[in-house]
Amino acid sequence: MVNRLVKLTFQPDKTDAFLTIFEGSRPLIRAAEGCLYLEALREVDAPHIFFTHSRWESKEDLERYRQSELFRSTWAKTKPLFAAKAEAWTLEEQI
Repeated sequence: MVNRLVKLTFQPDKTDAFLTIFEGSRPLIRAAEGCLYLEALREVDAPHIFFTHSRWESKEDLERYRQSELFRSTWAKTKPLFAAKAEAWTLEEQI
């Protein structure tokens, strides 16, 4: 199992647009093969910064999603809203 954390820093006036995109994409991403969990978290002291956290059965499932049309189309709508480059980590549980 792997966890994917992605830090997304948006232009402050674009956060509502991101939330709309995420709400529309969330059920589709959750239905992707191997996706076990998905949530968006918002930074309390910087409300234009979000983290997405997803859990996948395998690194291969995550990579298959990242190569999908769903990912490409969602990313194409999300990327223009950024104020900074996204950062991502793929993590394995240790304990």
